[in-house]
Amino acid sequence: MEKLNSKLYLENCYIIQENERLRKKAQILNQENQALLFELKQRLAAASATGNKIPDLNLSGASAVAAPKKAT
Repeated sequence: MEKLNSKLYLENCYIIQENERLRKKAQILNQENQALLFELKQRLAAASATGNKIPDLNLSGASAVAAPKKAT
């Protein structure tokens, strides 16, 4: 019984560690998403101000991404 308990404890620790890693990754992706949404809204507002009905979203812009991408 003690062996099973130890095994389950280690498995639980692994799951907690993986959950924290995924939570951090989700937070970074959310920050990037918010930055991209902000940039899109700015471009749409600028296009609206100049009278363009369909803005060119392919134009390069200074997109401020909240955090650099990490290779996992």
